[in-house]
Amino acid sequence: MSDAPKHTPRVFSGVQPSGELTLGNYLGAVKRFVELQDGGMETIYCVVDLHAITTWQEPSELADATRQVTAAFLACGLDPKRSILFNQSQVPAHAELAWVFNCVARLGWLNRMTQFKDKAGKNRENASAGLYVYPNLMAADILVYRGTHVPVGEDQKQHLELARDIAQKFNNDFGRPDFFPLCEPLIGGPAPRVMSLRDGTKKMSKSDPSDMSRINLTDDADAIANKIRRARTDPEPLPDTLEALEARPEARNLVGIYSALAGTDLEEVLAEFAGQGFGAFKPRLAELAVSHLTPITAEMNRLMADPAEIDRILGDGANRAAEIAEPILAETYDVVGFLRSR
Repeated sequence: MSDAPKHTPRVFSGVQPSGELTLGNYLGAVKRFVELQDGGMETIYCVVDLHAITTWQEPSELADATRQVTAAFLACGLDPKRSILFNQSQVPAHAELAWVFNCVARLGWLNRMTQFKDKAGKNRENASAGLYVYPNLMAADILVYRGTHVPVGEDQKQHLELARDIAQKFNNDFGRPDFFPLCEPLIGGPAPRVMSLRDGTKKMSKSDPSDMSRINLTDDADAIANKIRRARTDPEPLPDTLEALEARPEARNLVGIYSALAGTDLEEVLAEFAGQGFGAFKPRLAELAVSHLTPITAEMNRLMADPAEIDRILGDGANRAAEIAEPILAETYDVVGFLRSR
């Protein structure tokens, strides 16, 4: 019996074009995307503009943000010849498969999604239906390519589990055990959870009202250094053990950022800085962050000066993505029983 995989090993992930990408997006996601290009699997990366409009987006700003995320991907090292890079709305198969999954997923499943509760807040009745069924579209994003591996943060792990449930139910309902793969999460990376510079217990977010809570990939050297200098800390010197660091969220966050940027273990950072105060540590962290991020910012600026080239890259990627997605969607329609002209 052959041990060949049932599905082509294929990585899929996406980033919303809503707000500027941050250091957290880079260390927690995009840097991993780049590394996976050398991992022996096909890699498909998407700017998920359909997801972005689950909350209101100014149309002209959405178009610019889509280009900016694309420029960030490219500046960080994504190669459009080695990976497929496109924006979601250019491949209609995403939305079409999402409707099928709207009819497969159960309301009880969606009611358990904590991210909807967090985003809708007290105004749940005024939230868009799109925000509610967002996880079904995410499942379609992955499964329209029969994606087998998905790099995700901890906050998206529940949505990926739902995608697996949808795939399993579809396969069972239609008697096709291996039609869709049960995709596997790739959780980890250099710094899978970068926290706010103002509150070490909250994730660094591009939607945080305070710009001082995050480092944007568009920040210049002075802004990066200023934000690190003013980052919240405690009065104690850095400890010499990870156990002591865990109880200090702001210190843990800054040491984690240093570790990820330097490519070293947390223990190595503590060995170098143990006993020193943040007055000594922050300038070194700022120097490291500036040297690492300013070339990315410069390349983003160069790319954004030629929007037509970004649009060309996205269009080419969309064509390549559609070549994979459309046959899978057509096969799905046949399985469901939709009548189609040949």
